[in-house]
Amino acid sequence: MIKAALRVTASIVLLAAAAPALAHMPYIAPGMFEIGTHDKVSIEASFTEDAFRPEIAMKDAPFEITGPDGSVTKLGTPLFTADRTLVEAAVPADGVYRLSSGQRLGRMGKMFRAGETWKMVGEDGAPPAGAETVAVQSTTLADAYVLRGKPTGIGALAPRGKALEIHPLADPTATAAAAPARFEVLFDGKPLTAADVTMFREAGLYDGRKQVTEVKTDSAGRFSVTAPDAGRYLLLVRHRAAAPSGAAAPFYSYTVTLAFEAG
Repeated sequence: MIKAALRVTASIVLLAAAAPALAHMPYIAPGMFEIGTHDKVSIEASFTEDAFRPEIAMKDAPFEITGPDGSVTKLGTPLFTADRTLVEAAVPADGVYRLSSGQRLGRMGKMFRAGETWKMVGEDGAPPAGAETVAVQSTTLADAYVLRGKPTGIGALAPRGKALEIHPLADPTATAAAAPARFEVLFDGKPLTAADVTMFREAGLYDGRKQVTEVKTDSAGRFSVTAPDAGRYLLLVRHRAAAPSGAAAPFYSYTVTLAFEAG
């Protein structure tokens, strides 16, 4: 029984890189990435197949903001519309802030074994008769960083150290077009090697170049991307792994995004 569980876990780890990049993904987008002297910022949150084009309002998300000193504050009650969720965050002092949907648990599903890999029931068709299946629950996280005034403390730039996250290795609010930006992908605080990272471009909705690049993380979990022009961009990573002890399903399907603006 233990050996069988280990085989399932190993197979799902191998599957992580094969998770589809075109399925619905979460995002959050601030009204402005550099907010000047404003003491509040509005946040749009949604699930979409096209970066920054809202389709499904994000519900049951524990929205939060991390301040320059590293303190985390839960946000107030959001407003739900037909295709997006709106929430407001206070930014009382200068510095870089991390806006986040928080870790959100989603729908339950099943995966079935197809040879040496695992596929999602529904997304990848129906399982053949007698195929081995396991329960899996989706979990999503969407981040964005904003700057009020001048950078101060670096608390908002520290990694969480839990679940899946895209961690910037420099201030993402200072990202410039045509210049490389460096990040790392962490899982429970440790580098995730050979993870697939996809970068989407908002302007691609109009000129047809939606997907900018796909890269893999190196042996230290790090990667670099370059925004080809000014505008808003979205990084996406998916990963499937054993769920924490006591979870409703034995496996989680993680999806994380990070939105940033290149100036």
